[in-house]
Amino acid sequence: MNHSQDDLKRILVEELPRVRRFAFSLTGQKADADDLVQSLVLKLLQKGLPKDVSAVPWILRVCKNIWLDEIRSRDVRVKAVIENKIPNMDQDTAEGNQESAYTLEQVLVVLDQMNDEQRMIISLVIIEGYSYAETAEVLEIPQGTVMSRLSRARKKMLELIESKL
Repeated sequence: MNHSQDDLKRILVEELPRVRRFAFSLTGQKADADDLVQSLVLKLLQKGLPKDVSAVPWILRVCKNIWLDEIRSRDVRVKAVIENKIPNMDQDTAEGNQESAYTLEQVLVVLDQMNDEQRMIISLVIIEGYSYAETAEVLEIPQGTVMSRLSRARKKMLELIESKL
């Protein structure tokens, strides 16, 4: 049984800022984050939200899974282009579509230098304030793994910040 469409829409509106921040932490790019959120909303509106789950962790888990699927499909496309299976028709257009560089707060710059795993953990626990248990549920990993990954991510973040000073 699923939540009603009205419930789902209300939850999405309430949680949209959080979902957008999480999407940005995954992608590192505003345009990619917006695309990810759009894909997420479309999928949720099509499939619905199960009644027996915590809504926000489940939505963030779906968001993470959509992003991982996108990364995998990008890797396949890039490999195909490299192997000349798909012609690279317009390289200039791809370069022209890149967003202009912009300066973000130091934390976002440091987050960008971290791997996806570290960014997700930092985003969920430190930025969004999720508990270890909630983060474990979103990422589908044991709570102890969350704690050890967070410890390594904090150390990495500190190293990167100190190297900037």
